[in-house]
Amino acid sequence: MEAEAAKYIAAGIACLGMGGAALGLGNIFGNFLAGALRNPSAADGQFGRLVFGFAVTEALGIFSLLIALLALFG
Repeated sequence: MEAEAAKYIAAGIACLGMGGAALGLGNIFGNFLAGALRNPSAADGQFGRLVFGFAVTEALGIFSLLIALLALFG
């Protein structure tokens, strides 16, 4: 009984990373948009960094989901 509850608690804690990923995505795109509106000529040079930040943030969400599933079914 206690082990089952511990699995659910661990999965819930691991899912907090997905919330961080959602906040990170909003922050990344919001800052890029603010910078692109201030200096449109430099926006093209920063697009690669935007995509890299997006990929890293998405990976955080996927990894936290993986850890939650491992905690539940592992």
